[in-house]
Amino acid sequence: MPHLENVVLCRESQVSILQSLFGERRHFSFPSIFIYGHTASGKTYVTQTLLKTLELPHVFVNCVECFTLRLLLEQILNKLNHLSSSEDGCSTDITCETFNDFVRLFKQVTTAENLKDQTVYIVLDKAEYLRDMEANLLPGFLRLQELADRNVTVLFLSEIVWEKFRPNTGCFEPFVLYFPDYSIGNLQKILSHDHPPEYSADFYAAYINILLGVFYTVCRDLKELRHLAVLNFPKYCEPVVKGEASERDTRKLWRNIEPHLKKAMQTVYLREISSSQWEKLQKDDTDPGQLKGLSAHTHVELPYYSKFILIAAYLASYNPARTDKRFFLKHHGKIKKTNFLKKHEKTSNHLLGPKPFPLDRLLAILYSIVDSRVAPTANIFSQITSLVTLQLLTLVGHDDQLDGPKYKCTVSLDFIRAIARTVNFDIIKYLYDFL
Repeated sequence: MPHLENVVLCRESQVSILQSLFGERRHFSFPSIFIYGHTASGKTYVTQTLLKTLELPHVFVNCVECFTLRLLLEQILNKLNHLSSSEDGCSTDITCETFNDFVRLFKQVTTAENLKDQTVYIVLDKAEYLRDMEANLLPGFLRLQELADRNVTVLFLSEIVWEKFRPNTGCFEPFVLYFPDYSIGNLQKILSHDHPPEYSADFYAAYINILLGVFYTVCRDLKELRHLAVLNFPKYCEPVVKGEASERDTRKLWRNIEPHLKKAMQTVYLREISSSQWEKLQKDDTDPGQLKGLSAHTHVELPYYSKFILIAAYLASYNPARTDKRFFLKHHGKIKKTNFLKKHEKTSNHLLGPKPFPLDRLLAILYSIVDSRVAPTANIFSQITSLVTLQLLTLVGHDDQLDGPKYKCTVSLDFIRAIARTVNFDIIKYLYDFL
């Protein structure tokens, strides 16, 4: 379909598969479809665009917003009821507390004239949150077509694989469709498609090429890259507006935008300042450290124990695990660094990057470096979660793994030294690279 090809870029294969699964409006479709892929890989956009363009009756529900069973079931039923009563212009709210009631009420709602002779689609976005609800919910949605004896297809959109969903007791297997990450060529094509009408497509494509050359290694999120493209484009075309350069003078345009892209690199993902603040920063040529935010190292304010947790995480990320005895155990004896050195560790750990570490090791180091006695209370664990939310720590493992969750510390050495100075902690003497 030409219209879809112009609207949905670089997802031709996935669109073709979904269209084949949907089939004709009056035909029974596949009972359940599981779509997964990383964030910003086009799952939600493609699904919504396809259903709207084909004008198929559908209900779209976000499982983050509907965080309880009742909210989820009532949201689906009320949206379906609105579809079926759209011709009359009147509808009443439906209450539903159990999945059995949902199946019964679903049968009633879908008997409407405009729904009974065609496939109804229920789209559950952020479907991974279904795992935290009642045990019968996921198997019920997978077999809703059979249970309700209606022409219905349930689509699950998730960022995690189907194997993490499958119940131990077994269930109906959905059709699984994977959305891979966009390649740099895909991102170039999609972002170039957004060019402003007052500039040529080639001029904007050259800007996007520069932007991806800077950010692609650290950020492949289409939403974030699109945000960065919009924020920094006025600065890129500033020499053209002032008449100091032409659209083809790429060298001059690059020299003008390069320092500003370096500033933007410090705030990728953080959203620590608003777009208006960023535009003011660009105009005034001020340093981003002068604006309060997480990347402005000298302005970071954390709770007392959070600072020590972050220090402990940094030590766990950059020190080999076997050196913990040397740094944190009393009466460890004299141990030379050469006795620890192995062939593959001749390179500085700071050059190799942070290594993942388990939660137990983090807590052990924390208890060693804090002067006062710290109990492993919920307060400590909530502060660890807060550091992950602030992206100062990264969670690289999950609770359902045998060895428990693992973390990485994502801050720089300058950042952690600034934090350590606020609690009078000499971090350098605890770092293996500085022995």
